[in-house]
Amino acid sequence: MAAVLEVEELTTRFATPEGEVAAVSGVSFALDEGAAVGVVGESGSGKTQLFLSLMGLLARNGSCSGSARFRGQELLGLRASELNRIRGVKLAMIFQDPMTSLNPYLRISRQMTEVLIEHEGVSERDARRRSLELLDLVGIPAAGRRIDLYPHEFSGGMRQRVMIAIALLCRPALLIADEPTTALDVTVQAQILELLQKLRREVGMAIVLITHDLGVVAGLCERVLVMYAGRIVEDGPAEPLFADPQHPYTLGLLGSMPRLDAATARDLTTIPGQPPNLQALPAGCSFRDRCGFAFERCASERPRLRTFAPARRKACHLERLAAAPA
Repeated sequence: MAAVLEVEELTTRFATPEGEVAAVSGVSFALDEGAAVGVVGESGSGKTQLFLSLMGLLARNGSCSGSARFRGQELLGLRASELNRIRGVKLAMIFQDPMTSLNPYLRISRQMTEVLIEHEGVSERDARRRSLELLDLVGIPAAGRRIDLYPHEFSGGMRQRVMIAIALLCRPALLIADEPTTALDVTVQAQILELLQKLRREVGMAIVLITHDLGVVAGLCERVLVMYAGRIVEDGPAEPLFADPQHPYTLGLLGSMPRLDAATARDLTTIPGQPPNLQALPAGCSFRDRCGFAFERCASERPRLRTFAPARRKACHLERLAAAPA
């Protein structure tokens, strides 16, 4: 299957008065057409900055290098006018907080029709008709009446549905969803995830789901990228990765999540310590100070991301990870 997105050695840095921040460091992966991939990790692990980099949406003090090709076209270094022909059209992103992403001063109708008029040059009448179709598709009740409301007149779940509708207006090949269910109650969260799965089947688009919630990933994604301190530390199909994690960080994340399928009740575990300072990353493995499996080599040599089983990669010196540290 052809790749819709190919990322090679993508590195993102931010210049600050206190020094350079290494937000993303040498990340490489490929995403197939129509695939669903979850990107997980603690806050500050580089998940969002990785995709803001390839979307050309970094803060002014940010810079990136490496390669990010969308259907063979290099994204990094494109002028804004060239990038605008791709982002929002073939490559779309749903941001974490719909209330800050939607313009509070404009009606939903204006914010939706503007996308189609700008990118596809359709008439305002046709843009409104297609906007109504998308609002119906994402499950907005009485869309014909609600399309002229302002964002504050929608609930949090409905605003998120509007954001999804806006992202889908131009039928993108790849949808990046950044914490799309944060701050939503579990019922609405389930509805949003079901909606994304339905739209993926109907529209045929690939999805990247950025989240810290492994349960959300398990319900939607076929593949998982686990990020820590700006790097991918484990990558593989969701089912074997959840059943047999092979990086201590992945094991720690799974241990901190309650499970309904456990044979017996178990205590939740925590990952000790704090993520490293991205302005002064330690030598060797960035996770070693929090890892119960660390040994001498971890302090001096940074583990490379290597293939250890079919379709699975990890950045760990251990050949095989046991269920618990010795």
